[in-house]
Amino acid sequence: MYEKKLEKSHQCPLEYVFEVFGGKWSSKIFCLIVKEGPIRYTDFRGRLADISDPVLSSTLKHLVKNGIIERKHYDEMPMRVEYSITEKGRSAIPLLEALCKWSSIHNPNQGNKILAQCNDCEIWKWSF
Repeated sequence: MYEKKLEKSHQCPLEYVFEVFGGKWSSKIFCLIVKEGPIRYTDFRGRLADISDPVLSSTLKHLVKNGIIERKHYDEMPMRVEYSITEKGRSAIPLLEALCKWSSIHNPNQGNKILAQCNDCEIWKWSF
């Protein structure tokens, strides 16, 4: 995977938020981990049917690198790896909840309805 040689300089705190959670699959993966607790790679594949293996792997590595989730490897055969939310990731839940609420109110294509993904996610507590 390509890595930029220069460190990113975030001029605005929101740049970091969007860098970490802005990918197409990051929020979906994050929601699954929050909802289901520790989850295995194959379980992601079953729940996120449209994601390719390289994209899933890259997104998991990105979230691990940023300390949002952790990867735990078990020394057993067959090999088992689980992903779970970290304390840093847990601290982002209120932030992402607020962004989801804002989006469901102001998204011109959605109106004041909760998005289908949010219904499936079940981590956001709505008070409309």
